[in-house]
Parts: sequence; structure tokens; C-alpha cells
Amino acid sequence: MLQQVRVRNYAIIDEIELELDPGMTVLTGETGAGKSILVDALGLVLGDRADASAVRHGSDRAEITAAFDLADRQDVARWLVEQDMDADGECVVRRIIGKEGRSKAYVNGCPVTLPVVRTLGELLVEIHGQHEHQTLTRRPVQRRLLDSYGGHERQCETVARAFRDREAARESLARLRAANDSRDDRLDLLRYQVRELVALGLEHGETSKLEAEHLRLSNVERLATAAGEALQLIFEDESGSAQQRLARAGLALTSIADVDPGLAGALRLIEEAGIQVNEAADDLQRYLNDLEMDPRRQEFVANRLASIRELSRKHGVEARELESKLEGLRAELNELEHTGVALEEKEKALADADKAYRSAALALSEVRRESALRLSGEITAAMHELGMPGGKLLVDVSTRDTDRFSADGADTVEFLVSANPGHPPAPLAKIASGGELSRISLAIQVIATRAAAHPCLIFDEVDAGVGGGVAEIVGRRLRDLGHGQQVLCVTHLPQVASQSHHHIRVTKLTDGKRTRTSLTRLGDDERVEELARMLGGVEITNTTRHHAREMIELSRNRG
Repeated sequence: MLQQVRVRNYAIIDEIELELDPGMTVLTGETGAGKSILVDALGLVLGDRADASAVRHGSDRAEITAAFDLADRQDVARWLVEQDMDADGECVVRRIIGKEGRSKAYVNGCPVTLPVVRTLGELLVEIHGQHEHQTLTRRPVQRRLLDSYGGHERQCETVARAFRDREAARESLARLRAANDSRDDRLDLLRYQVRELVALGLEHGETSKLEAEHLRLSNVERLATAAGEALQLIFEDESGSAQQRLARAGLALTSIADVDPGLAGALRLIEEAGIQVNEAADDLQRYLNDLEMDPRRQEFVANRLASIRELSRKHGVEARELESKLEGLRAELNELEHTGVALEEKEKALADADKAYRSAALALSEVRRESALRLSGEITAAMHELGMPGGKLLVDVSTRDTDRFSADGADTVEFLVSANPGHPPAPLAKIASGGELSRISLAIQVIATRAAAHPCLIFDEVDAGVGGGVAEIVGRRLRDLGHGQQVLCVTHLPQVASQSHHHIRVTKLTDGKRTRTSLTRLGDDERVEELARMLGGVEITNTTRHHAREMIELSRNRG
């Protein structure tokens, strides 16, 4: 349920805060007071596109916040948990729009993208605008409306998943067939490439070892010079090698070690150093004995590396990746050499996917036809109530050739209307009378919305074009919706406003320099005055007030 809306610096609104209750709430006021602007603000906070014109003149930014209670929407609460935006049964959506037109959105304090906000908004609120009939004439909209009314979400998802699986199987088969068309040329190339890499005989880790060996062989003279110099300094230098100096230092300390035991530690370290110097000298001597110039080995290593690098450039990979490249070429070669078997497997996979899709599409078609019968009857009955006693609406579900695959199924859904007895049903888009189209649209919205799962329904002047007894019936329908869902309705009709559980008056105030909008929650007496204003003209009489009070009492008596 929508609990609260706060709007700052949006259009002509400087700052308003609206607390909402369960049931049906109406917003009334003079034309231009800002009723529909408030609905537009709700649309923005739930993901509609915004631009700089949304920001109130003279302000740096507009800010809109909507708070929802999720006590009865555990599915939405779980979705928020999955998105790491849980707030313990509450959802607060905030949208900030800068004067340059850029905007930011937050859900429970977490920054989010507009697509995320739109997804959340579609779960929480359904907004019906005053020009809704223009979109209701489109077949895709009619199909979605039927599926929503019938609760076909599971069947629709099954069809969409089957369609995706079928498309994946079709694309896989198409790729294999395309490869098969140039199979002979490709086979020749693959066999040559595999033979070439096999002939190279590259062993695992060989490249790294060769590179290290090539580096050593290329610097053998420098290595010998450095190792010989080190050996000379630590062991062979007659004028004073490190080994000789350490020996003399050890003798010096040994001669006085019994005088002061404190020298024992230093003596021990010197003796250990002497041992390590001797071991280092042995290692250096062995290294120099093993180090030799081998031009033939150096040439072999250089040529081997050149062959490896040439093939790595040829295949566009690093030298260390040639092993995996060979494995990939072998796999492709094996697949092409067994193309016949692979084609049969993929053709079977596509046939299975086709069968699964057709089965899912057929199941969806069946439930759509069942729902279409019920929806046709309910909308027709609503049309009669709305002043079209001879009108009839038929929800036509025609199944096209299932070879024309679609994620939405194999059906074309179209609303056909006969506005008068004896007239054949025609597409809703071809209804000539704007008033008739508005009434039919209203009937469709009220009936379809009743089956929707949205906790909050917003109707923005959808009752335009009706009046009198028909307007009262519209109000009753909306009040009935309010018993199970939260309904927010913008209206100019007293017959509709009188049916509400709660009434808010929207007023535009100006001091000649600035204009702002204010909201007032009406008590019983104030509500009578507002309905009297809507009923009467310039002068409101006691008779008008009596009529307004009577309308309110009648709506309450109905429950």
C-alpha cells in the first residue's frame, strides 16, 4: 500500500506531503490546481522519464519520495531482499531531478538505475491515465491485459522460455550448417594446422624452459666472468680473500676467548661464516666447471624458439597458448569430421524444441480462450452499466500458424466491439465515437484492474466524458475496487467523488509572484462544501449542500 508521497519543487508544487489510507481516495479541485501533476510526480518516482522542465522555476532540483507498506506483498519484499535493498517490510523510493535534466534514484537508500525502479514500480502501482483508451486500442496491450486478467503469468513464462530454447537450438543448427557448407576447405586447413602443431612436438612448459636456457647461453661469458671474480674474492685471492680474513679473525678471538665469555657469540658466527664461504667457493667452482660454451646448443635453442614463435604469430596466440590452440583445432576437426552425426543431433534438438514450444503455446491458447469468454462477459456487463445497454465486447483469440514463433505465443488477441445492437463487432481502434471509446476503455480498466495484483491503483480523470447516472456507476465501481485494493482517483465528477472513503482537495495558491499547490484532507462538513462546489455554479445554495450531503450518505449506506 502507498503510505506517503512527498514532493518538493516539482512543476508548480513547492512542497507537499500526502498521507494515504486504504480504500478509495479522491483528489478534487479546480482545473489547473495540480491534481494530475501529483499523479505525474508519482509516475516519475516510479521510473518515468524526466527532463529539466520537471523542476520548479527558480529551484536547483525536484525531489519526489514515495513510501510503501509491504505487509501484504511478501513477493515484493523477497524481491527487495534479493536485490540487497531490504528495509523490514517497507519500501521507500526516492527520485531527484536536477535542473539540467539529469536524475538519480534510490530504493531504501540504495542508488539504483531507472530500469530497476520501473520493475519495482510495475509490482507496486498501476496508473491509468485519462488517455488510456489510446493505448488500449493496440493489440499487444490487449493481449497483455487478457493475460493479466486471466492470471496467465506461469503459462506465458513457459512459452517465453520454450521460445528462447527453440531460438538457441535454431541458431546452433544454423551455425553448424553454415560451417558444413565450407566443410571441405575448412577440413583441409584444420588438418594442415593440426599436422603442423603436432610436428612441432611442443611439450608442456617447454617454452618457458627454452627461454630461460636461451638467456643463459647468450650470456655465458658474463656469467663466467662474474662467477670467477666472486670465487677469487672469497677464496683464491692471495693478498687477502674473505676466507683468509675470516680465519685470521677467528684465531684472534680464540686466543682471548677464555678471558671474556662475551666474545663466544661473535667467534661462533665468524666460524659459521667461514664454513659458508667455503661452501660458496665449492659451489662457484662446480658452476665454473660445468659452464661451457656450446654454440651448437645455443643455435638449437634459438631455432627452436623461433619455430615456436612463428607458429604462435601464425595462430594469433601467445607461445604458451599453442597447446590449448592445438586442443581446440583437434576438437573442431573432430566435429567437422563427424558433421553428419552432429547435424542429426542438432536437428533432433530443434525438433524437440519445436514440439515443446507448440505444446506450451497450445496450453496458453486454451487458457486465453477460457479467460476471453469471462472477460468478454464482464466487460459487456460493465458497458451496459455505463450507459451502453446494447453494447457488446468480444475478446477474440485467434491462433496463427505455430510456425511463426513468438515469445508471446501463437495467438493474436483483439478486442472487438459492437456499440449498438445489430452492428457487427469491429476492432476497438475503429470505434468512431470518442465518448463511446472512453466508456468502453473505462469498463475494460475497471474489470481488468480488479483481477490485477497491484496493491495501489491510480485513475487520473478516466471518467472524462461521462456524467449523471453513468458517473455514479463509475464511482461505485471504483469504490468496490477500494474494498480490496488501494485506489487513488483524480476526478471532476461529484458523482464519483461522493463514493470515496477519503477526500483530498487540491488548491492552487498565488501571491501574484509565485504559485504553489496545497493539499487539504477534508472532514465531513468540508467534503459537503467541496461536493456542492462541484455540483453548483458560482453561488452554492443550501439545496446544493443538501444534495451533496445526500450523495455522501447514499454511498456510505451502500458500504
